[in-house]
Amino acid sequence: MNYRKDRYGKDISVLGYGCMRFTKNAGRIDIDKAEKEIMAAYAQGVNYYDTAYLYPGSEAALGEILERNGIREKVSIATKLPQYMVNSRQAIDRFFEEELSRLRTDHIDYYLMHHVTDIVQWEKLRKLGITDWIKEKKESGRIRNIGFSYHGNTANFLKILNDYDWDFCQIQYNYLDVTTQAGVDGLKAAAAKGIPVIIMEPLRGGKLVDMLPGDAKELIRNSGFGYTPAELAFRWLWDQPEVTCVLSGMNSVEMVNENCRTASEAKAGEFTDEHFALIDKITECIRRTTKVGCTGCAYCMPCPQGVDIPAVFRCYNRMYSENKGAGRFEYVQTVALQKEKTFASQCIGCGKCEKHCPQSISIREELKKADKDLRPLFTRIQIAAMRAFMLKK
Repeated sequence: MNYRKDRYGKDISVLGYGCMRFTKNAGRIDIDKAEKEIMAAYAQGVNYYDTAYLYPGSEAALGEILERNGIREKVSIATKLPQYMVNSRQAIDRFFEEELSRLRTDHIDYYLMHHVTDIVQWEKLRKLGITDWIKEKKESGRIRNIGFSYHGNTANFLKILNDYDWDFCQIQYNYLDVTTQAGVDGLKAAAAKGIPVIIMEPLRGGKLVDMLPGDAKELIRNSGFGYTPAELAFRWLWDQPEVTCVLSGMNSVEMVNENCRTASEAKAGEFTDEHFALIDKITECIRRTTKVGCTGCAYCMPCPQGVDIPAVFRCYNRMYSENKGAGRFEYVQTVALQKEKTFASQCIGCGKCEKHCPQSISIREELKKADKDLRPLFTRIQIAAMRAFMLKK
């Protein structure tokens, strides 16, 4: 495993474990499966584990796994204050104490203000006394490093970055997001201040792997580099010395092993002109086919009307990255045949989803377009017949 330094010289594995996507059975995390995956990563040198208050069951599962394997003090935990739910100093303490309890620990190594999109959110926390609270927690050792995770534009990122003496930050960054969100300018600005940068969404929610257009996959296969699509995306990130750690939501031992192998091999500055030319060609293939820039993060959920927003957009994009039949077939399987209807047509335009979307997607408008493409008349007839047969009481 390769390592890069945090602000105080501590080694962070270049591959971090993103704990948002643990496998679930009947709505509950399969903790035995998650344990095998986490321990496989730990055995190969992964020492950074990222979770959050609002990842259902994630903090508790991670805490239990680390405790029963006796490795809490050998790894770093990153978790997050749900700042969008905070309206008082007391609430900050309540959330923090609950997180410590869930994680079965007396300190958090890397604590983030979660899902900041605008400096006004940070200013609100300042008014509530967050800076004094951080000082108190750091002096007591209950928080070792303080940071923020970000999903806004570059201008606001730079304002927040420069408004406080942060220890680290976390941004969405991949070869599709070079000029969106914090972007490469944000990455370099943080690095210039000596602030480590943790990367989330390195594969754009699978967009840079399974959902790549066919011609992009062929470009990678024929490149001569011998990389898988995931490996190419990870290596592109680790080629940049400003990147400290890349999070991956690994949910199989095979995925853990593959990502750990790549993280042990990749070095900064290894990409050649040929590598960058390949990335440019792939990016162009993707931009020609993507209809909605959804990463599947599900921050827009739950929809008050029951619309499965990420699934609708995933199927909609697949219609254009592969073919219309493939997208509609997946839609029938994963959306249309759920017992509780989750159709885009159920949207009443309340806009709640758009307030939480990290990608600033015009969800209400895009849902209308997606529904029109995914459910033409003949498909609606097929879905009605299949529901009547397969979901009959």
